[in-house]
Amino acid sequence: MTALTLQNVNKSFGTVEVLKDINIDVDEGEFVVFVGPSGCGKSTLLRVIAGLEDVTSGEVRIGGELMNLTPPSKRGIAMVFQSYALYPHLNVRKNMSLALKQEGQSRQVIDERVKRASKMLNLEPYLDRYPSELSGGQRQRVAIGRAIVREPKLFLFDEPLSNLDAALRMNTRLEIANLHRQLDASMIYVTHDQTEAMTLADKIVVLRDGRVEQVGSPMELYNNPANQFVAGFLGAPSMNFFPASMIGESSDITTGIRPEDLFLSDDGPVVANVTHVEHLGGDTNVIAMMQDHQITARLFGQHQVEAGQSIRFGYSPGRVYRFDAQGARLA
Repeated sequence: MTALTLQNVNKSFGTVEVLKDINIDVDEGEFVVFVGPSGCGKSTLLRVIAGLEDVTSGEVRIGGELMNLTPPSKRGIAMVFQSYALYPHLNVRKNMSLALKQEGQSRQVIDERVKRASKMLNLEPYLDRYPSELSGGQRQRVAIGRAIVREPKLFLFDEPLSNLDAALRMNTRLEIANLHRQLDASMIYVTHDQTEAMTLADKIVVLRDGRVEQVGSPMELYNNPANQFVAGFLGAPSMNFFPASMIGESSDITTGIRPEDLFLSDDGPVVANVTHVEHLGGDTNVIAMMQDHQITARLFGQHQVEAGQSIRFGYSPGRVYRFDAQGARLA
């Protein structure tokens, strides 16, 4: 069964088109990530699904039911925001249970759901604490717990990890992935971070300028990007692009090679001057100039490469991507 269907969805603010002919299906139990640069329309699209913004045209269906005129509270969704939006005068238990009280749920149902959610999120020791007594990661878990207790048809996450430091982001990302497996619930997650998208998603929707560029599993998009934008957006470090003529091919197309597909070679066809080296322990990132184009090579292990050094790279011909002048992928 389909948890969410967006059919020909358009959204404009006055004369400005923000969402343009969006068509997306989310299956039951699927974890879908909307990813794209700032201003691409991903948060607006999430707000349209939630009912916080009206569509200009098109259909929003949740569980097969048309929701265009249905208020947010009746859509069977729960949303987790970038800001935790916790009530500072309520402890964790009361923050998590407030929506259930407003729905008129019984004390037994409320206690059971809060207990179950707090156990999933390792919040049991903190139920009597107030938000000011919690770390950022704990506050975000409370916000997620508040969504869980409502047992929604659809979970919506709007950049929930943006306010956390790097270590907490990774830990909370793992908790969200584990939570999805435990609940087997349909989730839509918005982020500008392609690492979050690649590590969390069953399916990724790449957006640019209000349009869907490509939809697919993380590895489908990584290995078979539809165009130069998707190829460059997914992957860290990002794909290298340079004129194909620099490696002896047609001059009117662009070549793309991922950093991990370059390797040191005494007679390699890619000649470059090293400008910077990142020694990461397990990997070495070599940033170099190939004529007037910067390229990055991600080398496995530790390598004694220095800035100012002239270097040669080889690559596997089967791992070269080619794009036309409009950025479309060539066979």
